[in-house]
Amino acid sequence: MKKLESTGSKINRRRSLKRIGDGIIPTAFLIILILIWYIIVENGIVERFMLPSPIDVITTLYEILPEIRLHLIVTLAQALYGFVLAIIFSIVLAILMDNIGILKRALYPLLVISQTIPILVLAPLFAMWFGFGMLPKIIVVALVCFFPIIVSLLEGFDSVDRDLLNLMKSMGASRLKIFTLVKFPASMINFFTGLKVAATYCIMAAFIGEWMGGKAGLGLYMMRAKKSMGIDRVFAVVLLVVILSMLLFKLVSILQKHLMPWSNEE
Repeated sequence: MKKLESTGSKINRRRSLKRIGDGIIPTAFLIILILIWYIIVENGIVERFMLPSPIDVITTLYEILPEIRLHLIVTLAQALYGFVLAIIFSIVLAILMDNIGILKRALYPLLVISQTIPILVLAPLFAMWFGFGMLPKIIVVALVCFFPIIVSLLEGFDSVDRDLLNLMKSMGASRLKIFTLVKFPASMINFFTGLKVAATYCIMAAFIGEWMGGKAGLGLYMMRAKKSMGIDRVFAVVLLVVILSMLLFKLVSILQKHLMPWSNEE
């Protein structure tokens, strides 16, 4: 009994050390990159009008926060609306494609082809068709986030143990029962993997959509800053987009931990 407890404590200790290492290594590498950036700018190797120092970027971001509050809210709203729309549409279409073989064979290649079309080509078209309000930006976000979610879901459905499916069928389980009790739970890890990828894209997608015009948004603000040669404000907005994307990614990870506590076990 004592040996088992000792072995369990060693395993837990190794897991804790691994988690600490996984956090320290990327953090240390990021700090090194920021220090190199700071040294290059402060020593005049690169001029400030071309590349502001990290301190300049952080200071500028703090100074412009009151000014960009409305832009921030608009970008967040567009990103979240598009993200939710992509999730709903992905789940519905993935279920249909999984249950109707001919539909999957017909649509899957088109889904792949759709990802080869640059979003910078589609965004102006959506602006022409739907105006310069929130709708075209939401559509851009939904299109960008849709593909990783549906592909992850379809792969999750395909990876379900066939023996388990045959067992459920032999017990007379309906398609709905098989889906709710076996297929969807088994594909949850794949589903959240797709959500994490999409979460890192959605803010960026809204940002790109705003380049095509509109009344507010971080993308629009950055374009104005770029035209006025405010390179420090451009970097500050980019930093804010990175922070928002990381926060959304973290929220999805937290949701996964709450809904799938077993996925944290290694």
